[in-house]
Amino acid sequence: MFDTMTFTKILGGLCGAFLIFLLGKWAAEGLYHTGGPDGGHGEAHADAYPIEAGDSHGGEEVEEVDFATLVAEADIGKGERVFNKCRSCHSVEPGVNGTGPSLFAVVDRGIAVEEGFGFSGALTGLEGSWDIDALNAFLESPKGYAPGTAMSFNGLPKDADRANIIAWLATLN
Repeated sequence: MFDTMTFTKILGGLCGAFLIFLLGKWAAEGLYHTGGPDGGHGEAHADAYPIEAGDSHGGEEVEEVDFATLVAEADIGKGERVFNKCRSCHSVEPGVNGTGPSLFAVVDRGIAVEEGFGFSGALTGLEGSWDIDALNAFLESPKGYAPGTAMSFNGLPKDADRANIIAWLATLN
């Protein structure tokens, strides 16, 4: 079957592979392992290239701006362009409802009162009107403002986009 020479070659090959594996692991540990916060040498070492991160605001305090001020300074043309995201479901023609209600004169209109449109229970259960703050909150996250709403839109994350579209909608009275 096997002669002694073949058996010796196989055993020598396995031992050689195992030796290379062990030496490779030892060399890799020496080259790549830092050994903890002190470098594994019992003494702390300074960073070779310290990076100054600074604060996250660039050194200036970010001033919180009132949303009504953003709406007052909004760009109506940009608001009309942002409304293109809404056109597939909403109309701005008086009384013309689509998948969503007509948004003609929606600013300061009561919530869920557009004639001829069947609102979801999530909106009919809300009190008040679509003032600037309510529209802002709803446009930022419809499902967050009215959990269970049938509106599938995820919302507008940018304050400027919401302010622009609300300013444009306010001109449609």
